[in-house]
Amino acid sequence: MDYTISKDTAFPTVTLHLHKGEQIQLERGAMIAHNGQVTLEGHMNSNGKKGLGGVLSALGRSITSGESFFITTATGDTDNGELLIAPANPGAIRELHTDGQTQWRLNTSAYLASDAGTGYQMVRQKLAGAFFGGTGGLFVMETQGTGTFLVSGYADIISVDLTGGEYVVDNSNVVAWSQSLDYNIEVAGGTLGFKTGEGLVNHFRGNGTILIQTRSVEGLANLLMPYLPDSSNDN
Repeated sequence: MDYTISKDTAFPTVTLHLHKGEQIQLERGAMIAHNGQVTLEGHMNSNGKKGLGGVLSALGRSITSGESFFITTATGDTDNGELLIAPANPGAIRELHTDGQTQWRLNTSAYLASDAGTGYQMVRQKLAGAFFGGTGGLFVMETQGTGTFLVSGYADIISVDLTGGEYVVDNSNVVAWSQSLDYNIEVAGGTLGFKTGEGLVNHFRGNGTILIQTRSVEGLANLLMPYLPDSSNDN
């Protein structure tokens, strides 16, 4: 994947440079513009499955993880294809490289784009003392293949490297983490976090990297809640 991420801005975009016949997978709705030398085609987010199995796979992904039912493939019509994309949320964009030794897990809304030779499967999250999931629900994406993934996060994204240690991150702030890390989703403290005022956290252990977004859409929604109209009072 040949691309450029805009710098020195709170709202970065990605410019993809496509050769003739080259394909890139995009999150549905990520396209902003292109130079007319790119073909966009939407298809079910079935991870290669066909027929009824493909429909059920795409539907299952949409229900269990909040992913789009459809995904977009961009194909270069010439060697000069150019495509401008951006995530729905305002915030940072980071690249992740995958191969036979390195794979990642991605939370809901983190996926932006990837090489056509890559893929992913849905895996059930590890719920320890928690009764329910937060960001990512009960399932998260696990990358497959060799190539590059682009992920996004709300506000900035910081990277934490673990070498045999432990790290605890609020569940709504986790963007992605190395598949090599062991983790559990736990209650932060007390009964459903009531004693600490926190909710669910991801408790990571082992060797690997964690990408953390510095703000969460859930936090923004809670901040705005008192200012939104109460529909229950409508006549």
